Amino acid sequence: MPNMEPLGREDLPELEDLFRHYDETLSFVPNSLYTMARRPEILRAFSALITQIWNTGTLPKHLKPLIGIVSSVAAGCRYCQAHEAVDARMRDVPEQKIAAIWDFERSPMYDEGERVALRFARDAALVPNEVTPEHFVALRRHWDDGQIVEMLAVVGLFGFLNRWNDTMATSLEEIPLELASRAYREHWEAGKHRAGGPRPPLSGTAGSS
Repeated sequence: MPNMEPLGREDLPELEDLFRHYDETLSFVPNSLYTMARRPEILRAFSALITQIWNTGTLPKHLKPLIGIVSSVAAGCRYCQAHEAVDARMRDVPEQKIAAIWDFERSPMYDEGERVALRFARDAALVPNEVTPEHFVALRRHWDDGQIVEMLAVVGLFGFLNRWNDTMATSLEEIPLELASRAYREHWEAGKHRAGGPRPPLSGTAGSS
């Protein structure tokens, strides 16, 4: 069960315009937003930031959710891993390619430019950070500096989201739960993010999220 119960949509009429945006773009409103809505000014600022990161720039549209998945795997947030499977599908990434992300270094479904970007995302999301100058040398063989900034913006965004949802033990909604369970198979299970599940033990680690 979540560490903080989300508010009800019916109690937040002043945020209905924001929630409708998620209905239209994601097909559901994430429970994390209903928790964040306890401070509407934070929610609105966050939503504006994610809209800019997600919808501007020249990075291929399919790559951003894949970066989100790899960043969230590195951080151990299963809630965000599930959500980004949905985002990837909505950006026309085949489910087989989403399933293969656990082996992106070797899967023929990923090209070298994608591998370099996902390697960068993984190592930037680790604590301590493992990015080196060699990462940038490899990135610049495939991407310009503006696109690298976009990649790191996605990693930074998920630094916020991973900490938020793992700390709150946000319950997964039906759509991402079903897709992640099917696509990720033995690599993934909802853990504390399954609705109605037990609270995590105080001794739990990020990898057990």
